[in-house]
Amino acid sequence: MLLASLYNYWIVIALMMIGLYMVIVQGNLIKKIIGLNIFQTSVFIFYISVGKVDGGSAPILSAGESLYSNPLPHVLILTAIVVGIATTSLALALVIRIERAYGSVEERDIQAAEGEQSC
Repeated sequence: MLLASLYNYWIVIALMMIGLYMVIVQGNLIKKIIGLNIFQTSVFIFYISVGKVDGGSAPILSAGESLYSNPLPHVLILTAIVVGIATTSLALALVIRIERAYGSVEERDIQAAEGEQSC
């Protein structure tokens, strides 16, 4: 019963493993960026899950409330989402430049072309 009540942590683990798998196994740079975004999303979900207080209310003073949730994790995740969007857009811009320079977004093709240039 305890395992079923912690389903969000199982989702975090599944997303984290999917993202890590995509980063390690995929040769396509776009797919690697997608894998990084999935991994990043799992970290967001984990951090918000840890910051949740059962029975806690919003931190607004009101009569009868004694347990409040901390808003800091949610604020930090909003900042992390903005930073994640910025790094994703930078990574996609770099992939565009790599594709123009090497004619491919596949890791093997880029390494082969780089090996030909150095010889």
